[in-house]
Amino acid sequence: MYERSRNLLDCHIAGFAYYDGLDVIDHLQPGTAVSLTCDPENPYDPEAVAISFGNTKLGYIPRAKNSIVSSLLYFGYSPILDAKICSRNLDERPEHQFRIVIKFKDNRT
Repeated sequence: MYERSRNLLDCHIAGFAYYDGLDVIDHLQPGTAVSLTCDPENPYDPEAVAISFGNTKLGYIPRAKNSIVSSLLYFGYSPILDAKICSRNLDERPEHQFRIVIKFKDNRT
């Protein structure tokens, strides 16, 4: 049976160097769940989507890629999204050390 990809988006964490990711960097491994929240008060982007691990803000979905996720969160569809760290490379500059993947949850039985 053909299975469509559940991936909605994958991207680097924009602004990682400006937030508190270093406080939790040892916990950020591939497969680690992260949360997504709208940040409509962001002065640089009204569609901003913050990425957090627990209560620690890691950064944002890049502005060029956040529109669909922002709309889904705004309209209350966060329960259908699953966001995780998908890669980690600490040898890269901070903006490219981590990538996340956002997938649609599969609720089929």
